[in-house]
Amino acid sequence: MTVYFIGAGPGDPDLITVKGQRLVRQCPVILYAGSLVPPEVLAGHQAESVVNTAELTLDAIIDLLAAAHARGQDVARVHSGDPSLYGAIGEQIRRLQALDIPYQIIPGVTATAACAASLGVELTLPGVAQTVILTRYGSKSKLPPGEQLGDLARHQATMAIHLGVRHLSAIVAELLPHYGADCPIAVVYRASWPDEARVVGTLGSIVGLIEDTHIERTALILVGRVLNADDFADSTLYAG
Repeated sequence: MTVYFIGAGPGDPDLITVKGQRLVRQCPVILYAGSLVPPEVLAGHQAESVVNTAELTLDAIIDLLAAAHARGQDVARVHSGDPSLYGAIGEQIRRLQALDIPYQIIPGVTATAACAASLGVELTLPGVAQTVILTRYGSKSKLPPGEQLGDLARHQATMAIHLGVRHLSAIVAELLPHYGADCPIAVVYRASWPDEARVVGTLGSIVGLIEDTHIERTALILVGRVLNADDFADSTLYAG
């Protein structure tokens, strides 16, 4: 028996990996994060037990995994995006290790990748940015030392900020001294979902642009010069 932590991708059910889809369709038990994973991701499953874990506590989830282990049944534990990024699987893995329950992580398409695809941009461009920083806004829990947005912004790399759209004004205030008011920024709501929405502006204008929208959560913030760069060198990848 194995618990498979499966990355379902950012929302579009076609963006789950082939391996992830195969496991969803063959595992007899499915536990999925229903608030972030669309039901279409589970299409074609033959599981005898399907549980939406959106309202369950960690203890309740572990009890279900342990019960499946006792029955010798594989579990598809389906998370949004890639489960290794803000997937809250660390505490589940720690419990499984204590119970000696085998597990595997099946990677998924990240929200950052989906946002870049939606915007039609490359996040790394020669001479513009060769680094992408994935982080989140520290509202409920404190960030580790050296990981405040201002600390990271000093690098002027492309930055993807999770869980922060409700604090956009504070985020802009931390980024402005390092990127400048003319730096491009994009807020992408529910990337790859049917109701996806995008707002693109600059650090100087984005707060005003967002005020007239319904975007309050489930959005990713992308910041960096790559978002509108056209004056960059060709990659050496194709050099003769």
